[in-house]
Amino acid sequence: MTISILARDAETGTLGGAAATGSLCVGGWVLRGDPESGMSASQGSLPSTLWGTGVLARMRAGLTAQDAVAEVTGADAGRAQRQLAALDPAGGTGHFTGDASIAYAGARSESGVVVAGNLLSSASVVEAAMDAFLASGAPFPERLLVALKAASAAGGDSRGLRSAALLVVSRTAAPLTLRVDYSQTPLADLGALHDRATSGEYAAWAALVPTLDDPERGEAPAGIVAHND
Repeated sequence: MTISILARDAETGTLGGAAATGSLCVGGWVLRGDPESGMSASQGSLPSTLWGTGVLARMRAGLTAQDAVAEVTGADAGRAQRQLAALDPAGGTGHFTGDASIAYAGARSESGVVVAGNLLSSASVVEAAMDAFLASGAPFPERLLVALKAASAAGGDSRGLRSAALLVVSRTAAPLTLRVDYSQTPLADLGALHDRATSGEYAAWAALVPTLDDPERGEAPAGIVAHND
């Protein structure tokens, strides 16, 4: 299975996505995004990374997520094997599931959020992810992780999960790009990595780097150790 969620935080405009799969390297394959273009999740039995970047380029140029998805997917003769979800910077959503996608495959969208999946145990996996996200009162990135955990608890993938990823982007903060490329417990590992990346010295340093809204930051206060990343 691949299950993904893309969402916009209505309060801050922050965009985020999370994904998990029974194969390797889901973050590198599935998730793309930046604050000026939106977010994409390109997946399926023969996923196209070109879909992921292509839909972002179209949204950056002004197309809505729905129109960008239609344009990208309609031009691809191999679209039956692929699935795509997109979220534009305003929170608009779009999705496509190819006719040859491995069941269960489908998607659900609500205001500012879209969940998509394939090779799922049932439609309830998509519903569980969406419902958990909408019901959670946790901070925005944690809500995305809550959705993945709910999807897994609802049946997930008969193969078991082997990789998971989180991508959060904002005009006012450094991107949070976390990937667990192979693990027997990828959701737990991703949660632990998130906790480590959003606390302590690393988080203090990340809060000082340039952002779209403050691109010329250049001095770290005393006591902050620079990271050569």
